[in-house]
Amino acid sequence: MTKVAASLEEALIACGLKSGMVISFHHHLRNGDYVLNKVLEAVAKLGIGDLTVNASSIFDAHAPLLTHIKNGLVTGIETNYISPLVGRAISGGILKKPVIFRSHGTRPSDIETGKSPVDVAFIAAPSSDKQGNCSGKTGKSACGALGYAFADAMYAKKTVVVTDNLVEYPLRDFSISEIYVDHVAVVDAIGDPQGIVSGTTRMTRDPVALRIADLAARVISASGLLKDGFSFQTGAGGASLAVGRSIQRIMLEKGIKGSFALGGTTGYLVEMLEAGCFESILDVQCFDLKAVESLHLNPRHVEISASHYASPTAKSTAAQRLDAVVLGATQIDVDFNVNVHTDSNGYIIGGSGGHSDVAAGAKLAIVAAPLSRARLPIVVDRALTITTPGKTIDVLVTQCGVAVNPRQEELRQRLAESGLPLTDIEDLRKMAEGINGVPQKPKLGDRVVARVKYRDGAFIDEILQTLPDSRRL
Repeated sequence: MTKVAASLEEALIACGLKSGMVISFHHHLRNGDYVLNKVLEAVAKLGIGDLTVNASSIFDAHAPLLTHIKNGLVTGIETNYISPLVGRAISGGILKKPVIFRSHGTRPSDIETGKSPVDVAFIAAPSSDKQGNCSGKTGKSACGALGYAFADAMYAKKTVVVTDNLVEYPLRDFSISEIYVDHVAVVDAIGDPQGIVSGTTRMTRDPVALRIADLAARVISASGLLKDGFSFQTGAGGASLAVGRSIQRIMLEKGIKGSFALGGTTGYLVEMLEAGCFESILDVQCFDLKAVESLHLNPRHVEISASHYASPTAKSTAAQRLDAVVLGATQIDVDFNVNVHTDSNGYIIGGSGGHSDVAAGAKLAIVAAPLSRARLPIVVDRALTITTPGKTIDVLVTQCGVAVNPRQEELRQRLAESGLPLTDIEDLRKMAEGINGVPQKPKLGDRVVARVKYRDGAFIDEILQTLPDSRRL
């Protein structure tokens, strides 16, 4: 018995794919992914249309998706993130139905509870055997953890593993078991390794970003949380890496032994693990080659599912055990509401990812961002789109000072005693507008092009169509 299909098209036929269904994808291959495009190309040959694509994230590499939207093959999108190239077209109103945005935790929760059913899931797998035991840790397209694909594989009506590295049965160190897999499709390549991972994620040299990183690390240190058992998450951007490097220095100087680091993993986080700063890494996604290698070789580097990471309906999650998290923002308003979905002109450029999940779960949620970007204030009176509600954000760190949410008076006192340059968020807004001027409001239409779902199941905001003359730069 073998589950290997003669072609991707044969696998689609065997799954009974029909117009009007929901197909799903994961994004661990990121901007190097070929699978989403290959599947939609095969679907087009079969004359199927009116599909909803549920992808954990959509990148610029998925630009062919726009053609399939125009010809009616794809009429709906559910996702956690959309990159600017595709996002700009969505903002212009190209899609028939509004995009449904979720977080990295809410997506698997909704799939598992039946709120977001999937007809056919496609699992891009860098290695698989003939029965569908698969992993991202080995193969020419190795991407590391497959955490975002677990719910898809387990709860879809049909599951297809798509691989470019078919190995003998059994694949021992598998991530997803054959018991969830219906078919295996072998293709020449599932992705471009150069787009899947970068050799090294780069530390910033920007003095403004380094100033912000230093202040953020001092906030964590002064909070009282940086002690034995400390748990931590930060992003893969240059400034976030700089925060991690500063935290590493403090932990090594003081002999602090942390418990775990969480989230998307970089080589810098692996260095902290190997230096003894943390007992383990809980990894839902790898961001570079060093992280991929570490997950494959180091038993203290552990792959987890997106549900384990942050599902709001799980009995417990790693996000709930976080001490501190450092997050970014395209906008943060005077009520500490954060926007990472749209830019200041209203165009879709991202999505929550795990932003709102870890902000809700961590004891200390820090937004680290410059006062302005591209001549537009980051600190504003009202965020254009609310991704993460202000009640879950504790501190804003900018190069011009640190603002503490009024809900956290005890924290404010701790930071004041440490000598950090505290200020009011309203003063930061005025400072940003004094430098850049008061921004004009973008010109938006009445049509809703996307809806943003929060962790409690309610829609927290809507994104309106951006009109062609709305750009303010």
